Amino acid sequence: MAGIKEIARRANVSISTASYALNDSPKVKAETKARILEIAKELNYIPNMAGRTLKKQKTDLIGIYLTNYGGAFYGSLMKGITDGLNAEGYDVIICSGEKSHLFVPEKMVDGAIILDSTFPTEEIKNYVDRGHSIVVLDRRIKYKQLCNILLDNKRGSTIAIDLLSENNPEKIYLVTGPKDTYDSEERLKYAVKQLDYLEIEFEIIQGDFSKNGGTLAADIIYKKGQKNQHVFCLNDEMAIGMYDFFAETEWEIGQDIQIIGFDDTEVSRYVKPRLTTIRYSKEKWGAMAAAKLIAMLKGESVKNEIIRTHLVRGGSVK
Repeated sequence: MAGIKEIARRANVSISTASYALNDSPKVKAETKARILEIAKELNYIPNMAGRTLKKQKTDLIGIYLTNYGGAFYGSLMKGITDGLNAEGYDVIICSGEKSHLFVPEKMVDGAIILDSTFPTEEIKNYVDRGHSIVVLDRRIKYKQLCNILLDNKRGSTIAIDLLSENNPEKIYLVTGPKDTYDSEERLKYAVKQLDYLEIEFEIIQGDFSKNGGTLAADIIYKKGQKNQHVFCLNDEMAIGMYDFFAETEWEIGQDIQIIGFDDTEVSRYVKPRLTTIRYSKEKWGAMAAAKLIAMLKGESVKNEIIRTHLVRGGSVK
């Protein structure tokens, strides 16, 4: 693979002129720049990203940190993020795992958007202290120069419990997400608070935000042998797992068991009966994260935000 020295030699220019041309600098005449770029193309030249970063102190890359990429949740969120960042000339790198955390302090990315419960809070604070721009979507961190954009889980959970309570249930099941997950803990906390206020009995079933977690929870409820049950799944993915389970039984969703989810994923709109769920705009959430990070990179001050939630009625609840 040819380097910049070979390009400069063939174009009969200095190495610095070749470098300016390859970096689209206005210091080089258009005719000369075109000749240099043509030679680079012929030689299949690939720029040294590390060297360019050191020189510019900017990569035009943003790290998006996710716990995993599974399920139907991430599509709209990522569209909002990437559309917002691309419009400002930034590309994204999807990151997962501890080793990718080093992209931030090593300045392989210009900033980070974090929706990864395994990313330690103290580590995030440490990077902020070093001057890195970070937006967090999965926990509340009150810290200087750090931006939080969170969902209104309080409103969503309260609405869900109020709806299920209209049918005078003897008990409501709460199917949770993974332990130590911010959104799951917040939704559970406010659901329990509302149930206590309404003096309704409840039972917590540990889930994991996956379809399989919902299937396992459905099996627990079904084996009790009592129809007319009420369930608040703390995400749609587990609710869909319940649909899969009860499709193989004599129980009818919306009659023998009533289910409400959270997230309003696309698949929840097409199951029969349509899943009752809590909606918020994932695309808006992502777009706001991108806008806040861009503002931070420009040296502007930003405020924390809350994404509003509301009910979407379906046939899974009477």
